[in-house]
Amino acid sequence: MSLTAHWFLPTYGDSRGLVGGGHGVATTAADAVRPAEIGYLAQIARAAETVGFEGALTPTGAWCEDAWLTTAMLVAESERLKFLVAFRPGVISPTLAAQQAATFQRHSQGRLLLNVVTGGEPTEQRAYGDFLGKDDRYVRTGEFLEVCRRLWAGETVTLDGEQIHVEEAALTRVPDPVPPVYFGGSSPKAGEVAARHVDVYLTWGEPPEQVREKVEWIRGLAAAQGREVRFGIRLHVITRDTSDAAWAQAEKYLEGIPDAMIEEVQAGLSRSESEGQKRMRALHSGGTKTAADLEVAPNLWAGVGLVRGGAGTALVGSHTEVADRIAEYHDLGITEFVLSGHPHLEEAYWVGEGVLPELGRRGLWEHPAGARESAPAAIPFAQ
Repeated sequence: MSLTAHWFLPTYGDSRGLVGGGHGVATTAADAVRPAEIGYLAQIARAAETVGFEGALTPTGAWCEDAWLTTAMLVAESERLKFLVAFRPGVISPTLAAQQAATFQRHSQGRLLLNVVTGGEPTEQRAYGDFLGKDDRYVRTGEFLEVCRRLWAGETVTLDGEQIHVEEAALTRVPDPVPPVYFGGSSPKAGEVAARHVDVYLTWGEPPEQVREKVEWIRGLAAAQGREVRFGIRLHVITRDTSDAAWAQAEKYLEGIPDAMIEEVQAGLSRSESEGQKRMRALHSGGTKTAADLEVAPNLWAGVGLVRGGAGTALVGSHTEVADRIAEYHDLGITEFVLSGHPHLEEAYWVGEGVLPELGRRGLWEHPAGARESAPAAIPFAQ
């Protein structure tokens, strides 16, 4: 099975360093910040669809722009790119979310993908008025997705669940197509939700052996429910024409991060209830080291997680090496790759013009728009 590649929209701002914005990191700590304005995000979206990404993930949280509104604006700024909209069940009713999805699909001609985020940071959840404990949040996510699925199937839904209560809910128009649901989580409760409700289970970029264990875990749980689930992985990328150049860039990122910032960010992340976040932190142990010291598996670098929450690893290497690692994950059952890099505009071209064609030559990837003209134009006066 060929793989699908997605990119990322930094709706908290972008820069040439790892600490240019978002995730609670001061935006004045590194190079000049590129604000998350529609003009700049549109440049990234157009670049992503030009080089062959299927969709683009947009994050959710108090530290970034609203994903629904931003992507709705970007639909008109692009032609084919799909938008993987992240949102949290705790801050929106399932009926409204199902309706928004139907509206988005209709006006975008089917370019919506949904990333359901249960939430693992208690302080942020409470800021949105959500005071449920972690296990109850997963119960709510499962009930939320049950309501959405039934509404999208055209049912009139009444549910008196543990956390979700709706009465005679219905949609006047169902989405066509129904948007696929992406979801991630490393706790037992997360596994239960994935097995029952989701289309694509997402993991952060852990070493291959750990990813293999996750795939087998979720695949087994889904089979017990009579279902099959696809698998995706979320990774940063630093790719250049040579391995040395890629690792030099990783080293440059580290040089731009003050030790005090690492300590501050790690102190905050240590309070996370997210099992996935704990697994990310365990890869680097919060230390300040050389880039090479943070290589936790071949070409897998844990340096991003020193100053950023969420996905904390990057594939680092030449285009061939990065393609090798993607192929390795693909062999484990991963078919969807949600990638990113700093700055997101330039790195989209590095990946799209270097790594994706290499995967195409191996028969693992095809441009979503089909074959494209690759021969350069003839220049008579240069002959």
